[in-house]
Amino acid sequence: MLVRSFQLSDYAAITNLLEEVLSESCAEETMEAFAKQLSLDSDLILVALMDGEIAGVVIGTIDHRDEGYYYRIAVSRQFQRQGIGRQLIQMLKRRFVQRKVKKIHITVDQHNEPILPVYESAGYAPADFSRSYRHLRIVSG
Repeated sequence: MLVRSFQLSDYAAITNLLEEVLSESCAEETMEAFAKQLSLDSDLILVALMDGEIAGVVIGTIDHRDEGYYYRIAVSRQFQRQGIGRQLIQMLKRRFVQRKVKKIHITVDQHNEPILPVYESAGYAPADFSRSYRHLRIVSG
């Protein structure tokens, strides 16, 4: 498996991946946030490749207080339960640390509640999660 920064040639495959694994409303929200993050800082979008095929994506953002946020993670059904989500989380954490973020947030909404065990397997504790009662969003610094 290879985890790397998003490239423009990944766009169609990521769109298909998000539509495959997310609900319709979540995929729509995520595509809007994905586009916004691309315009702000594409280095916080990482993709995982298995045999040259995009297997997963994680989208992060950093706010004006220099705090990092995991926005959304998605792994193709055929590649789930192989540690890809955990690797994406760990690689984005490295990016946050390189950028010297003051705190990393795992904001939870109704769409990502089921994947909290993936964050736990990457070393985060339930105390690291904050529940959001509104839609998650990309912050513009």
